[in-house]
Amino acid sequence: MKPDFFNRSALSRQLWEFRREFLWVGIFSMIANVLMLTPTIYMLQVYGRVMKSGSELTLLMVTGFLLLFYAVMAFAEWLRSRLLVRAGVRLDEALNSLVFNASFEAYLNSARHNVAEAFSDLTNIRQFLTANGMIAFFDIPWTPVYIAVIFLLSHFLGWLSILFALIQLCMTWLSNRLSQNEIQIAVDAGNDSYRYVQSKLRNIEPLHAMGMTANLRKRWFSVHDASLEKAESSLERQHRQQSFTKFVRYSMQSLTLGAGALMVIDGKMSAGSMIAANVLMSKALQPLDLVVATWKPFVQARTAFVRLEKLLDVFPERSPGARHQDPFGEIRLEGLSATAEGRVSPILDNITAMFPAGKVTVLLGPSGSGKSTLARCIVGVWPGKKGAVLIDGEPVESWDRMELGPHIGYLPQDIELFDGTIAENIARFAEVDSQKVIEAAKRTGIHDMIVRFPRGYNTPIGEAGGILSGGQRQRLGLARALYGNPALLVLDEPNANLDDAGERSLLDAVNELRKAGKTVILITHRPSVLGAADLLAVMQKGKIIHCGPRDEVLAILRSGNARPASPA
Repeated sequence: MKPDFFNRSALSRQLWEFRREFLWVGIFSMIANVLMLTPTIYMLQVYGRVMKSGSELTLLMVTGFLLLFYAVMAFAEWLRSRLLVRAGVRLDEALNSLVFNASFEAYLNSARHNVAEAFSDLTNIRQFLTANGMIAFFDIPWTPVYIAVIFLLSHFLGWLSILFALIQLCMTWLSNRLSQNEIQIAVDAGNDSYRYVQSKLRNIEPLHAMGMTANLRKRWFSVHDASLEKAESSLERQHRQQSFTKFVRYSMQSLTLGAGALMVIDGKMSAGSMIAANVLMSKALQPLDLVVATWKPFVQARTAFVRLEKLLDVFPERSPGARHQDPFGEIRLEGLSATAEGRVSPILDNITAMFPAGKVTVLLGPSGSGKSTLARCIVGVWPGKKGAVLIDGEPVESWDRMELGPHIGYLPQDIELFDGTIAENIARFAEVDSQKVIEAAKRTGIHDMIVRFPRGYNTPIGEAGGILSGGQRQRLGLARALYGNPALLVLDEPNANLDDAGERSLLDAVNELRKAGKTVILITHRPSVLGAADLLAVMQKGKIIHCGPRDEVLAILRSGNARPASPA
């Protein structure tokens, strides 16, 4: 039965899966630490037997065993290091998908979530598992064994070893109390400085064009200087603690040697036992000293564990969802409301409406009326919503996203093209179907532009980013939305950056979609696309105030009758 500790979170359960590896690391640590007694035994044999007998053969045999035991010890240490490295890699492989999905969900729910921080936390945990600090934790239990051997050599030196070990433990505890908060504050300050720069780089062009860089650099200097000050204070404290710890450890080793020499003078122990006890004291205190030296990585790994544990608990791995038949594209909204963090009034306010399958619905309304939020709710990417969005009578959340995704074409206001070729972007980074890619590009009128590039559809977006105009990028995003003839298309301001030729291509594509029986929800400010509409919906202050056949709604708008729309 698993301990309760390992049942408390997804991350803990993943670590529990590596209990066998940690058990073997413990076994190899036992072998290595037992064989650490080899130099002590060798000294006792040389001083106690070889020097008295003067036998070269005995010396040769003892030395041979010494080298054999050293080889086994080195092999055991290599095996435990290899096991820890493999465990760290396997832990990363087991968690990277969970962390990716959880970070994706967290960012979808709050754009302030730092996606890179989650992967940095995973890296910190993996690196700590493979570093000296983890090995020190496996070696610490053997400190009492070394002290017990010292007791066999001398009870006085044994009690002295216990005293020195307690001093070292107290110093470790005190180091933790004094440095833990300061280390975390320094780490958080560094992350704040990094996040500040990253957030400004997303809008580097207007910053540079309007001469804002110098002003923002001054603000960054204040943030960065604060992080440097905290980091400097933390490092100074750590260095002071490490220097003092080193002073105490060296002093204790020398005092052990001095106490042993006093006992040799009094004839209470041999010179070999004196040197062996000093070596054992060094081995007994070494793991404790290593813990002090690696305390900062331990604190960072523990903080990363807690943060990653919370992320995976708040955003656990989703079940794939139910599988349905291919959707026809009927959209029904039932009491749909949506809000955002820090906003008092709702963005969408109790909307009930129906957009029939196979129809083109044009959504109009002033800026801030909630059109883009409604589009995000329909495709299932808006977190703060209440009510229901039904696709073919099924809640959008109930669909398997990998199953539903190919049947949805979504063009947001802010077009984002990803690192890869033009063909890969249009094909949504699935296996590229050249025929479908070219068909989608032709329907948006961008095919001729693409083939003029030296590498055509294989042109990397990184190279083409500076060449494509805003309208070309929008048409490329539209081609991605049209790829594979999805049943439902939600197009948010698809003609915002289009010229006359681009808008004609858009209208032709919308008319083709209507003939093919596709459901299109098109958000626009331009009246030029109204001719393609079957239905017209008008939004105002988060509500749909008119919804119906295009000509009827236009007549209402012309007459100035502002009656609210009845639920469809």
